[in-house]
Amino acid sequence: MFPFQFLNEVAAVDTVATAGLSEMFSTVSGMSPEEIKQAVTALVVSISIKLIKILLIWFVGRWVLKRVVNLLKRILQKHVDNESVRGFIISIIDVVVMIILILMIIGVLGIDTSSFIAIFASAGVAIGMALSGTLQNFAGGVMILLFRPFKVGDFIEAQGVSGTVKQIQIFNTLVTTPDNKVILLPNGAVSTGIINNYSREPKRRLDMTFSISYGNDFEKAKAVLQRLIAEDSRILSDPAAPFIELGELAASSIDIVVRVWCNQSDYWAIKFDLNKKVYEVFPKEGLEFPFQTFTVNVTKD
Repeated sequence: MFPFQFLNEVAAVDTVATAGLSEMFSTVSGMSPEEIKQAVTALVVSISIKLIKILLIWFVGRWVLKRVVNLLKRILQKHVDNESVRGFIISIIDVVVMIILILMIIGVLGIDTSSFIAIFASAGVAIGMALSGTLQNFAGGVMILLFRPFKVGDFIEAQGVSGTVKQIQIFNTLVTTPDNKVILLPNGAVSTGIINNYSREPKRRLDMTFSISYGNDFEKAKAVLQRLIAEDSRILSDPAAPFIELGELAASSIDIVVRVWCNQSDYWAIKFDLNKKVYEVFPKEGLEFPFQTFTVNVTKD
């Protein structure tokens, strides 16, 4: 229904324009050269005035609206603590401001804005169907801000991407990866998919596995690991004490499972430091690191 209505309105505008041109040519044919000169001069002056008005509205309007937007931003920063919500609202304000400025310019050109809005609304249904994915991303952005599965500054994993959230926009979430790549994640897919938020809780459990060769003393290896863990003040005893047990008798090694709790900010530093200490201390304590071995049986006929 709406596309046909839109085509009818366009056809009506074309008919009016054609009639206007015919009337204009008829009028010009009955004018003297001096009258034509005066008419052209008046037309040029009229067009020039409109162009000046458009330029004034564009530059002055942008200047005024920019000040208004900056004022709204300061108000949001003062009264809205959530940086994600602030960024989302500011994005919407920027879009609305640009639409207002365009409508003001259309009004100066003499175009009936009510008719323009009606035609735009008629075409909006078809455009909305074509942009269903974009609208889904908009709805996803609203859901993210309402339920807050993550916020700006959190380290998350979503849609196969891991990184720090830098900004939540209307349609996308900006994530910076550890190697400093900026990735835009569609909000629709993020809001309906699995999100792993590593920054949600202040503490995190570090799981590690250390292997020793068959024939080595497991209890000695456990005692060495307990000593190394006790020497690191960053390792916490709450919510659980460090866990060290024999995890698996593998094909070529005895695997020892180590689980310790730490603050989020210390996770990677403890992991790297503990690996380094084990590599240095185990050989000094007579504990061997295993290598994969094969047993080959040769039979002689």
